[in-house]
Amino acid sequence: MQFRTILTLIALTLSFTAQAQPKGDDLILEMNQAFKRGDKRKLAQLLPQARGHVLEPWAAYWELRGRLDEATPQELQDFFARYTGSYQEDRLRNDWLLLLGQRRDWTAFAEEYPRYRMADDKELRCYAVLVEHTRAANPTTAMAAQWAQDVRRNWFALREADDGCTIAADRLLAAKLLTPHDAWRKARLAIEANRPRAARNAVALVAPEVLNQVNELNDSPAKYLTSRVTVASTTRKELVVLALLKMASNDADTAATLLENKWGVQLSPEERNWTWGAIGRQAAMRLSAGAPDHFAKVSKDSDLSDDMLAWKVRAALRQGKWRQVIAATGAMSEESRQDPAWVYWKARARLALARSDVDRVEPTQMLEGIASVRGFYEQLAMEELGRQISVPPKPEAPTPEEKEAARLNAGLNRGLYAIALGLRSEGVREWNYTTNLHTRGGMSDRELLAAADFACQREVWDRCINTSDRTRAFIDFDQRFPMPFREAVVKRTRDINLDPAYVYGLIRQESRFIMDARSHVGASGLMQVMPATARWTAKKIGLTDFTPNQISDRDTNIAIGTGYLKLVLDDFAGSMPLAAAAYNAGPGRPRNWRNGPLMEAAIWAENVPFNETRDYVKKVLSNTTNYAAILSGQPQSLKARLGTVGPRDNLAPEVNKDLP
Repeated sequence: MQFRTILTLIALTLSFTAQAQPKGDDLILEMNQAFKRGDKRKLAQLLPQARGHVLEPWAAYWELRGRLDEATPQELQDFFARYTGSYQEDRLRNDWLLLLGQRRDWTAFAEEYPRYRMADDKELRCYAVLVEHTRAANPTTAMAAQWAQDVRRNWFALREADDGCTIAADRLLAAKLLTPHDAWRKARLAIEANRPRAARNAVALVAPEVLNQVNELNDSPAKYLTSRVTVASTTRKELVVLALLKMASNDADTAATLLENKWGVQLSPEERNWTWGAIGRQAAMRLSAGAPDHFAKVSKDSDLSDDMLAWKVRAALRQGKWRQVIAATGAMSEESRQDPAWVYWKARARLALARSDVDRVEPTQMLEGIASVRGFYEQLAMEELGRQISVPPKPEAPTPEEKEAARLNAGLNRGLYAIALGLRSEGVREWNYTTNLHTRGGMSDRELLAAADFACQREVWDRCINTSDRTRAFIDFDQRFPMPFREAVVKRTRDINLDPAYVYGLIRQESRFIMDARSHVGASGLMQVMPATARWTAKKIGLTDFTPNQISDRDTNIAIGTGYLKLVLDDFAGSMPLAAAAYNAGPGRPRNWRNGPLMEAAIWAENVPFNETRDYVKKVLSNTTNYAAILSGQPQSLKARLGTVGPRDNLAPEVNKDLP
């Protein structure tokens, strides 16, 4: 073992056992603040004092990253050599490669890119394709097709305007490996995502003369659609599509009327289909009963994006239109078709339409292919097959050798040390890199179990859970569904007649048991309670003398969080899906979202318009079912917890109408 590694482990042990921080920790924190301020002088002054500290690689990274645009190649190579194999080495290489791409220094880029291990930066991949294309003397047809596919995939996936994919697309357009349609499709995606700069960049590649019109249609699509357009027919139609897409994002009904009565006959079938798909999606996100009618005007589902097709499925599910579910899921990309959500609903649709046992064979096999305790749709698939959710057999524990390898892993140690020091973002990134990106394919399942065990023993629950979640062959419920603070949670839930499994399911999703967790909107603590909600709830539950600074106290946070959850649950007559949505998005929204036909709560949850809340509801209910299996020792039903969702019974009294 290297002497530096020994020092690192000794310092790490001290950091977790001593009451005071080891000497030098304050220096690291000061350097972190200087980096955030862009104080190059302070970083240079403090760096020599950070030598030998566990987090020295971070200190050196901050100092060199702060002046990367003026660093010499030798300084970079010295850094790479000193911190070889570390996250900081590869992170700085990522930053350096982006700068080389912006400088168009393709020689240096080509030399350094093969050493880049993370390989998760979309813009960098586009730069790399550009270099490969430029340097290839006699590219094969397969190579050209792969370049086009890589650039198209990464370019379309980037929401913000970028340099790498834009310049790569420009070169591949010139080489006729991409088509003008690719550029217009990128512009459509950007307009739909409200990223006008990215849209302008895409249009500039194929029709720079109309950039002023792109600005006009983005500012006022209605005005643009009534003006005279004096450009070539193909470009004119694409601009009309962009204007209709922009209009649909705020006024889908007017966009539909204009498309139906004026512009539809002037557009190509593909352009019409895309626009109807966008209008249908907007209507579906409003939970409009007319959404399937808009989607019905699409003549070819494969012209739509996966996101449009997903909303076509959701709208069809609300109305029980199983044939549309089958058609839309069948038109999705291969990647989306493998998503457990769409495997499940396609199988359900085919079973609903089956007329014989023969018709049921393949959809039953589809359910078998995803059935497990791993997640929401995997659990629903189990229940469709007649099996309930139970705690799976515990995998063989990591061996002493596997545990020792994790304990001695420098990246894992630095990650935990940074988290303990309050540098959670840095620690999480280093931990994730070490487990997932340091080597191609990430750690093996056995290595992940050992790494998760290391985090569990340190009570760094979010890394414990997330790392164990990534195992493919093993499911360790002790790691994936820990129950810290069990005595406090169970006692509190029993006192107020609340299911402890539901509370644990919610905490696991809210904070991953991070005591000092704080969201970007100001929610705090284990149960991520907002300050205003905390004050209101404290009064409701009789918590006298409550002050805002108490919200980070564990027991106070649990008392207020569970108190609020109980009030929300009572307000929604015990519906766990509705209460979970209310906890995440506020009670007003799910009160509106429940209006419509009575339906399975799984269908209702899939139709929640907010991506975050949709994911939240499904994960909280899935977590709850697994925690219930652990706490009770008995098989459980997710479907029973979901129930059905529909309009509120007018005879039922409203409870706590002032819920914040």
